[in-house]
Amino acid sequence: MPDTARRNAVLLLALLSLIWSYNWIVMKQALRYAGPFEFAAWRCALGACVLFAVLAWRRRLRPPRLAPVVAIGLAQTLGFTALVQLALVEGGAGKTALLAYTMPFWAVLVAWRVLRERPTRVQAVSLAVAFAGLVLVLEPWRGIGALAPSLLAIAGGLTWAVGMVLSKRAFLHHRIDAVSLTAWQMLFGALGLVIVALCVHERPIDWSGPFLAALAYNAVLASGLAWLLWSWVVERLPTAVAGLSSLAIPMLGVLFAWAVLGERPSASEAAGILVVGSALAMVSRRRPARAA
Repeated sequence: MPDTARRNAVLLLALLSLIWSYNWIVMKQALRYAGPFEFAAWRCALGACVLFAVLAWRRRLRPPRLAPVVAIGLAQTLGFTALVQLALVEGGAGKTALLAYTMPFWAVLVAWRVLRERPTRVQAVSLAVAFAGLVLVLEPWRGIGALAPSLLAIAGGLTWAVGMVLSKRAFLHHRIDAVSLTAWQMLFGALGLVIVALCVHERPIDWSGPFLAALAYNAVLASGLAWLLWSWVVERLPTAVAGLSSLAIPMLGVLFAWAVLGERPSASEAAGILVVGSALAMVSRRRPARAA
């Protein structure tokens, strides 16, 4: 790849990291005006509309095989979005972002089970390091009340990992366009979120200017533009470089939460953040081993 094209791809990766990391602040602030499930349903439904507009422009509206797409949507959109949005009700934006981005570690374990990809020695060490860091971040000695939103965020990271591994399996066995897969799985996940929002009683939405701005940020930037940027970056940068976003986004999320929301990490949390960040850096450096 020419140096100019590579530099442009890196700049787009930086922009993508800023959009997704600051969205944790936006999602936390949106809860002032709506319940977690209704906001999640609206953001994903509108995000799917943006992606389908792109597919219509590219004339690629034909759906991929529905069975894997529905499974990915239930895990990656319904499961992940619902769990992290619920975690944000009581949990801090920075801490939730960090715990949700433990996804790469769970992906190693899920891929071992589903794709028969045995973890490398580096990945095994990174998992052990990440576990130690999680104990510091979770601070279980503070009691179950403080632990509940953290566990929801970790569960969100696990469902995201399941969706990612299912996506990889779909790419291995079927010829699927990345944007098409993202749009269709988001559609089915959004339908699931709408059903959940209809079944759960939440306070009415305050359709104020700040809420509409948060919705627009999620639909146009975080769901539409960001996924298009991600597809473009993955095609043009090595996996290890693209994977650095898994390190940058939660760290930036913690810094944004500190600067904007005043969420200053405790000494234990700060130590845990550094440990988990180091483990993320380790796991993003190496490709998974071949299937056993």
